[in-house]
Amino acid sequence: MPGVTEVTIPKESKILEIDPARVYDVLVLGAGPAGLTAAVYTMRKGLDTAMLADNIGGQVVETSGIDNYMGYRHIQGTELIDKFFDQIKQFSISFKQGVKVTRLFKEGDVFKAGCSDGNTYCAKSVIVATGKSPRRLNVTGERGFTGRGVAYCVICDAPLYAGLNVAVVGGGNSAVESAIDLCKIAKHVDLVQFLPELTADKVLIKKLYEFNNFTAHFNCRLTEIKGDALVDKVIVMKNDTKDTFTLDVEGVFIAIGLSPNTSYISGFLELNEFDEITIDHDCNTSVKGVFAAGDVTSIAVKQIIVAAGEGAKAAIAAHHFLLGS
Repeated sequence: MPGVTEVTIPKESKILEIDPARVYDVLVLGAGPAGLTAAVYTMRKGLDTAMLADNIGGQVVETSGIDNYMGYRHIQGTELIDKFFDQIKQFSISFKQGVKVTRLFKEGDVFKAGCSDGNTYCAKSVIVATGKSPRRLNVTGERGFTGRGVAYCVICDAPLYAGLNVAVVGGGNSAVESAIDLCKIAKHVDLVQFLPELTADKVLIKKLYEFNNFTAHFNCRLTEIKGDALVDKVIVMKNDTKDTFTLDVEGVFIAIGLSPNTSYISGFLELNEFDEITIDHDCNTSVKGVFAAGDVTSIAVKQIIVAAGEGAKAAIAAHHFLLGS
């Protein structure tokens, strides 16, 4: 995920290196709120647990401020994840970060996760908590200018655009939060929204309109990103007339939603129409012994506190499965 850095594991922690030759009781995939909470619960149950993660924190580290997590009136996303990870460090959990799972499958009674490091890790049960990733626009210039003016994480990259003109694409909470953060430091912010209005929470919309260096373009879509070495303009098309106009910007922040990280399990687990893992109220998937939790699943509410709770439920379900109950 752009802008996410690896967490350094202190020497005093009890975290162990993961062993490809070992069959663990539980393999947790992902280290966001759901995965980290699940790991705490499995370790407290005395289960031999291993965790694989591309990065620590997932979407939470891209959240500037959190006001609705119990126990904290206000906390930064990175700070909350640090507190989550502090609880992990007290356990002798086998852990590896910076690795992506490319395939999840089963051989006999053992589940196996083929990974980007060339190794395969094994367990008697699995908890999938790989979350979601930013959705792309898939327009001309997007991929070529990623990292050269195109970004998906305001928390990570906003300081690079201080005093510059930037565009934000989207109209939901993520887009409006991004626009608010950018309005504080950018020269001007153009928000391009496909719909005729913003769909973010009213409190966020009200806050955005307090800024005078902001322009909203409704019923429009961004169709092309242009520039030389770096982005210097975008092309925007009006939905009704199909007329186009140019915005001179040095940065483009795309905030049009998220896609579940489930490509590696397509065909193995049942997915819904949104490519989310279908689960029941106990976090069971379509394959016995595989559980799922958090935003990667079919649960309706996508919130940090809900993901953490679902991680706890998945861990308890995995414990019951291993006990044979």
